[in-house]
Amino acid sequence: MTMLTRAEIGALGERLATDHLIGLGLRILARNWRCRYGELDVIAADPTTGTVVFVEVKTRTGDGFGGLAQAVTAQKARRLRRLAAIWLAGQERRWAAVRIDVIGVRIGRRRTPEISHLQGVG
Repeated sequence: MTMLTRAEIGALGERLATDHLIGLGLRILARNWRCRYGELDVIAADPTTGTVVFVEVKTRTGDGFGGLAQAVTAQKARRLRRLAAIWLAGQERRWAAVRIDVIGVRIGRRRTPEISHLQGVG
């Protein structure tokens, strides 16, 4: 097995998370959207409910950094809300609802990737 860099592991996790969202019927609007205050990993839309979903993707190769629930602190949630507000301010479309989700992707050496999806964390 080839050793992946941290950036490659993160990119793989984001791709798997995006595939997961598409499988749920969401439409991907942007990946790795950046502004001067930070980055949003994935921005998706749920066409059935008119909801825009901002997704933080956490990719892990083990459990050393804690679980998904600990991955987004109150400070991180505030930053995600701020970034979401900046993105929304630049859009012409209005959304029925806004949601912040976290998707955890655990990539093991001998197993298929495990995906955990927490909705409405922020």
